[in-house]
Amino acid sequence: MNNHSLKIIVFGAHPDDCDIKAGGIAIKYANLGHEVKFVSVTNGDAGHHEIGGVELARRRRAEAQAAGAVAGIEYHVLDNHDGELEPTLENRKKIIRLIRNYTPDLILTHRPNDYHPDHRYTSILVQDSAYMVTVPNICTDTPALSYNPVIAYLSDNFQKPQPFSPDVVIAIDDVIEKKRDMLHCHTSQMYEWLPFNAGHLDQVPESPQNRREWLRHRLNQFRAVADRYRDLLIKYYGQERGSKIQYAEAFEGCEYGSALTEDNIPKLFPFF
Repeated sequence: MNNHSLKIIVFGAHPDDCDIKAGGIAIKYANLGHEVKFVSVTNGDAGHHEIGGVELARRRRAEAQAAGAVAGIEYHVLDNHDGELEPTLENRKKIIRLIRNYTPDLILTHRPNDYHPDHRYTSILVQDSAYMVTVPNICTDTPALSYNPVIAYLSDNFQKPQPFSPDVVIAIDDVIEKKRDMLHCHTSQMYEWLPFNAGHLDQVPESPQNRREWLRHRLNQFRAVADRYRDLLIKYYGQERGSKIQYAEAFEGCEYGSALTEDNIPKLFPFF
């Protein structure tokens, strides 16, 4: 692992999942000169109430590219149908090849217990790729890695069978507005589908400027993460700074990759 040039790959199920859960640290990594790649494992072609299929997939791919440009990172969208992802051998091989070709130090993804089947199966696919990325006789068209990358989970609020238990929490106060700019790029989701699905589409403003301000007040989960894991923020940032952090993103080590440890956390998350 090179302390000066990290490579991080984030696997989300849909074009906006990575941004919501890890957009802040992606911006922070990019600001320090590290490489970040977001991968949406589906093309998002079902996530809307008025349009779908190829039209929606193209729109969401463009939104992802715009968000990646805001953060200064690469954004890749796989052509699997939204809502139909399965943890097949074919899809596992796609993930293995992506990981091998990128040679990441750190992989981030959903936990396997989640409300959305695409989230669950994205997690399973990444977990099933762990270790296999080091086996030369698997996917012989891509060179096997000589190491098993560290894998960590993105945060969530699900309690059963096991609640999210972070190992590291990162302050994102300094990049929160830029993270909101990333989410603002996902117009089809932030201002159309998600409000419609939640029953408050009528509350969404018409103008982009007013929408951006509306989004600021609607997205409060980043503040909730900071409040919920205040003890870890104080552990890593000290009492004075840790007690004042308003926004954060949290991550939990996965047992299937290399271990996330007290020794490598400062190297993999060089923000303290």
